[in-house]
Amino acid sequence: MIPLNMDEVKSYVEKNIGTFHKKRLQSIENLKLSKILKRKNPYLFKAKNILTAQDLIKSIVDAHLSSQEETVFGDFLEGLAIFINGKVYFGTKSSSEGIDLEFDNDNKRYIVSIKSGPNWGNSSQINRMKDNFNRAKKVLRTGNSQLNVVAVNGCCYGRDNNPDKGDYFKYCGQMFWEFISGKKELYTEIIKPLGHEAKKKNEEFYESYAQLINKFTFEFNLKFCKDGIIDWKELVRFNSSITTN
Repeated sequence: MIPLNMDEVKSYVEKNIGTFHKKRLQSIENLKLSKILKRKNPYLFKAKNILTAQDLIKSIVDAHLSSQEETVFGDFLEGLAIFINGKVYFGTKSSSEGIDLEFDNDNKRYIVSIKSGPNWGNSSQINRMKDNFNRAKKVLRTGNSQLNVVAVNGCCYGRDNNPDKGDYFKYCGQMFWEFISGKKELYTEIIKPLGHEAKKKNEEFYESYAQLINKFTFEFNLKFCKDGIIDWKELVRFNSSITTN
């Protein structure tokens, strides 16, 4: 184990956080109104009594962006965790399906599946992760049957006060960051560098966001409003009707 150098962590974050902001901006620039209208539930928005085109557009765009941001930032945190572990325990990105990180510590081989938060999947997704763990264990023990392989589901935020799940461990938040780094307070220390150029990047993002909302609202008014009132039947037809197009 090598003590973690926080200057290296800061440098990594500042070098790579731009990718998150870039993909966040791209998710707006590549968005089409027709696509998000077909993906969202029109009955839900009617039940919420949304009356203006702009409110409807903001609701569906915000829901889309929130999902995109969670995915993109989760990828960034996974990369950060692998980088940190590599510096401390010489861990590497795993070649096994569904396994993100492998490293050795205390005569154990750890295989880690990294997720953003603790409530990441349903029962079938969790069972798939278990299957991936079992397959990876078999492969690793092919050349060394005595190898002690420990499976871990690591979550970048949140908590789980019962980490022992029987055939794997679940480490969340502080427990996860300490597990991969040996540094107890790392989970709070990584917050500061994440703000690198955030103000500037957010200003660029919200300029594009405002432009998108205005553009989509205008387009929506032309296609799905009559006399300033949302034509819900037409919207539902666009979303759900049987069509050859």
